Amino acid sequence: MISQFGTFTSFQVNVDANGNNILGDAANECSISVDPTNLSKMTIAWRQFNSVTSNFRQAGWGFTTDGGAHWTFPGVLQNGVFRSDPVTNSDEIGQFFYLSLQSDVNQSFFCDDLWRSTNGGQTWVERSPDRGAGGGDKQWFTIDKTNGPGHGFQYQSDDGINCNGSGVEFQRSTNGGVTWQAPIVVPSGTDLGTLDVDTNGNLFIGGEGFSNFNCVRSSNAQIGGQTPSFDRNTSVNMGGSLGSGGINPAGLDGMLFLAIDRSGTATNNNIYMLASVVPSGRSTTDVMFVRSTDGGQTFSAPRRINDDPVNPNKWHWFGTLSVAPNGRIDSVWYDTRNAANNTDSQLFYSFSTDGGLTWAANVAVSNPFNPFEGYPNQSKIGDYITIVSDNTGGNVAYSATFNFNSSRGQHE
Repeated sequence: MISQFGTFTSFQVNVDANGNNILGDAANECSISVDPTNLSKMTIAWRQFNSVTSNFRQAGWGFTTDGGAHWTFPGVLQNGVFRSDPVTNSDEIGQFFYLSLQSDVNQSFFCDDLWRSTNGGQTWVERSPDRGAGGGDKQWFTIDKTNGPGHGFQYQSDDGINCNGSGVEFQRSTNGGVTWQAPIVVPSGTDLGTLDVDTNGNLFIGGEGFSNFNCVRSSNAQIGGQTPSFDRNTSVNMGGSLGSGGINPAGLDGMLFLAIDRSGTATNNNIYMLASVVPSGRSTTDVMFVRSTDGGQTFSAPRRINDDPVNPNKWHWFGTLSVAPNGRIDSVWYDTRNAANNTDSQLFYSFSTDGGLTWAANVAVSNPFNPFEGYPNQSKIGDYITIVSDNTGGNVAYSATFNFNSSRGQHE
C-alpha cells in the first residue's frame, strides 16, 4: 500500500509477499534504523499483532534494500513469544541491532533480549541469552560510534519496571550486547526518554524524572574497567510535562527524545531535547524543544515547534527528532490542526539548519488518518514513532490507518 500526499510518499512496511496490506492485523510502536554505509538499506521493528482481536503481540520487523520503496516482512523474531517496546539501532559498519522487551500474556516479567543482523535486517541472531539483556519496560538504547575507548559499547535505560530490581536503571554492554553489566540507578528517576553519545564519548540520558525533565551525563561509561557513574544532572524546563490518554487512550502522548550533533561543524556536540508535552492548564500537547551548547550544563528556554495558533483542542503528539550528519535537525509528529473533529491526525515535519535557533514552517507530509480505528485489543497506537536523518532528508517510521477493512467496517 502506498499513500501519496503531495510530494511526500508513505510506503507500507507490514505487507504480504506481494506488497499488499494484510487484513485484520495491527502494527505499531515503530523503530527505524538505516545502514550508514548504504542508505538504501533500512530496517523497521514494531509491535506485531497478528489479529486486532487479541492483545498478544510479537516482535515484528521489515527490511528494504531500495531506500524504502519496497519492503519485505519476514515475520517475527520468535513465533509465539510475547514481545513489546521494539528499539533498533545501527553501528558505523552497517550492522543492525534490535532490543526487544520480552514478557508473557500476564506481563509477569519484563526482560530484554539483544539481537543483531549482519545482512541488512534480513535475518536476526540473538546476541544475549534469552532475557539476558536485562533492561525492562520502556527501555531504550544507543551505541557509541566514536573512535574513543567506548567504541562499540551499548548503553540502555528503562523505566524501573524491570528484570533486575526496582528503580529507573541504566546498563552497559562492552561486548556488543552479548552480556550486560549490573544495573545502576539513574539519578532523579529520569525515564521515558532516550540516550545518545557525544563525540568525546560522554553518554547523555534525557527523560522525565520525579518532578521535572532531566539531562544526565556519564563521562566514564566509556571506560570499560570502571563502573559507570553520573557526574552531571541538569534539570530542564520543557514547557510542560509528558501526558497519556486522550488522543492515545491507553498509551503515552509522547516520550522525550534526546539527540546530539556530531557534525564537526559549529554546532558539534550540541544537545537537543524534544517532546510532546502538556503545557500548564492544558490537556492537549505541543511539541517543545530545548538545546544545550555547553555539554548539558544549561539549556535554552523551551521553544514551541508546531507553528499553528495555540488551540487547547488540538493535539501535537508523538514528537520525535533526529540530527543529520551535516547538523540539520529534523522533527516529525502527529498533528490534528486540520481536523474538524480535533483527532484525525497527519504526520507533520519541520527542520532547523542553525542548531535549533530557527525552524522552517511546518509542513504536512501525510494524509490524515483516524487514530482511534484499527486498534488491536489494546486502545493505543503505540507510544512513539522514530526518524533517522541523512544529509538530504529524514526517514520516518510511523503507524497510520490508511487501509479500509470492509469486513470490520473501519480503517486499520
